[in-house]
Amino acid sequence: MKGSNAEQDYLESYRPGDYPSVALTADLVVFAITGGVLQVALVRRGAHPFKDQLALPGGFVGPRESADDAARRELAEETGLDLGNLPVHIEQLATYTGPLRDPRMRVVSVAHLVLLATDGSALPEVSAASDAAGAGWYPVYDILHGHHSGPLAFDHSMILLDGLNRLAGKMEYTTVAAQLLTEEFTLSQLRTVYEAVWNAPLPPGNFTRKMTPQLEDTGKKTRAPGGGAPAALFRATDRHIHPPLARPRTNL
Repeated sequence: MKGSNAEQDYLESYRPGDYPSVALTADLVVFAITGGVLQVALVRRGAHPFKDQLALPGGFVGPRESADDAARRELAEETGLDLGNLPVHIEQLATYTGPLRDPRMRVVSVAHLVLLATDGSALPEVSAASDAAGAGWYPVYDILHGHHSGPLAFDHSMILLDGLNRLAGKMEYTTVAAQLLTEEFTLSQLRTVYEAVWNAPLPPGNFTRKMTPQLEDTGKKTRAPGGGAPAALFRATDRHIHPPLARPRTNL
């Protein structure tokens, strides 16, 4: 009891204002693939700082929110994408703590990596809301090479590159690439994901031999576009790829 009273006395006398304030934000790297191109969801900032620049969707974590809850809320508010109603894989990417990463005050960001499943032909519509002046899908490699009005706001170019490298690296030894596809897919569709993320062509024969043992054959087939031979449909497994696939060297 004595120890409990001592702790209560300590908490009652504790003054948080004696310490520098630090704000917490949640940012999201949302990837999807269409037309064989890796895309990322970005917003155009409607307010200062970095007004009118492209940025990752995200925002401040509320006093009664977790970073994960804030990430989902901010994504829905800024782009209209509701992670609760979409086929997605989400994981924490990293925490960014640079003291000068935000010109307003000390802000720490918990970044999340989101993989959105599509059939490769269309992406869900994004629409700006909240404090975003615009929202859209952008080719990842174009953004990283500065083909859309220079670097992203804050340190978001670095966060985007970290998200790309996390995904590209995990694809060497896991079947995480299948999270960017519908539940059943062909080996050709899966190879398209690898080529889009790694930004390099892959030999079809070698890819098929390497990946087939890592997947579950559904026993079903789909007819290829243009009346080609039927292609087998597969599902992802949680098996590790061993030995890992070799990621081709690229500019990023």
